[in-house]
Amino acid sequence: AYSSPSGEVPTHKVTVHDTQRGIVHEFVVPEDQYILHTAESQNITLPFACRHGCCTSCAVRIKNGQIRQPEALGISAELKEKGYALLCVGFPSTDVEVETPDEDEVYWLQFGRYFPETSGERDYALELSGRQVIKK
Repeated sequence: AYSSPSGEVPTHKVTVHDTQRGIVHEFVVPEDQYILHTAESQNITLPFACRHGCCTSCAVRIKNGQIRQPEALGISAELKEKGYALLCVGFPSTDVEVETPDEDEVYWLQFGRYFPETSGERDYALELSGRQVIKK
């Protein structure tokens, strides 16, 4: 962690691997600030939609570190436990490294069971469980 100039709020280095764009962003975020908001204030463009923790557009997979996200209603407790977080309502608790998943991965993990299986769609739930996925 880094000390803020005022010495009041601890800050943490956030590394975002934007896999869709092939870009890595590194920036410092105070512990009491949302990661997405701080990135935008530094002219860093990250995916988002609702900004209120209710959708999955800004979801990331945590590779290292911890994100506190009490307002993240858009992802289930199960997905949080598996290392997913929402940047729009996520606060860094430590230095943290995250990566953006495939565009619809978190949406399908969260809601896919409510839709009929269509051929050609990836079964992210099976992939997450570690079982081999064989599509005909």
